[in-house]
Amino acid sequence: MLDEIKKDAADRMAKSVASLKTELTKIRTGRAHTSLLDHITVEYYGSQVPLSQVSNVAVEDSRTLTVTPWEKDMVQVIEKAIMGSDLGLNPASAGTVIRVPLPALTEERRKDMIRVVRHEAEGGRIAVRNIRRDAISDVKDLLKEKMIGQDDERRAEDEIQAITDKYVAEIDTILAEKEAELLEI
Repeated sequence: MLDEIKKDAADRMAKSVASLKTELTKIRTGRAHTSLLDHITVEYYGSQVPLSQVSNVAVEDSRTLTVTPWEKDMVQVIEKAIMGSDLGLNPASAGTVIRVPLPALTEERRKDMIRVVRHEAEGGRIAVRNIRRDAISDVKDLLKEKMIGQDDERRAEDEIQAITDKYVAEIDTILAEKEAELLEI
């Protein structure tokens, strides 16, 4: 019973960390990376489709992405979708290839991005702590129902806290890496 609670808490915490990683890949650094355009969708035959399903996205150099649509008539649609995204990018099409230059980040923009990254990391920490609270609540319920003893309860709480500390440390590591990446010129 206690093992199930701990395993469930660990699984949910791992998912929270994975979600944080996904959110942080959307935050633009100075370097070109194909995952920057992952969340962009385009209108394709009446439905919204991820950009990666209608084109090939590649890194041309450290500051330029290239988007090569599989159909010629998709060039304009993809260009509009990239311009309309929250990334602030200005794509330029050359025939069937769309080049997306990434402007260098200003010092002010870097600080704003770091603030956003820290906020996202704090959201991840809060999610992990909420999962800890739920797991400890489940353990206390077992104690109330006399299914476990007080020693088991204390031991389970300590183990759940250890799991929580592990995932919070992982979030801190991810945050430090992203901040270093943003400060790189």
